[in-house]
Amino acid sequence: MNVLGAVFRELLRLFVDDGALALEILRSSCLPPFLPSSFQAFPSAAGAILIFGCLGVLLANVARTARRR
Repeated sequence: MNVLGAVFRELLRLFVDDGALALEILRSSCLPPFLPSSFQAFPSAAGAILIFGCLGVLLANVARTARRR
């Protein structure tokens, strides 16, 4: 059972190395459906918010990690 737990933890670390990054990406991915109806008329605007939000979160995480080292 110990081996199974270790394998599960390694798989989890493979996909979620930084918990804060995963939560921020999840939050920015859930944002576009809750935009005002004026933005929902333009699906490309919601897509742009999604892309730039995820890229912004990624760049902020890289900058934070670089400062730590």
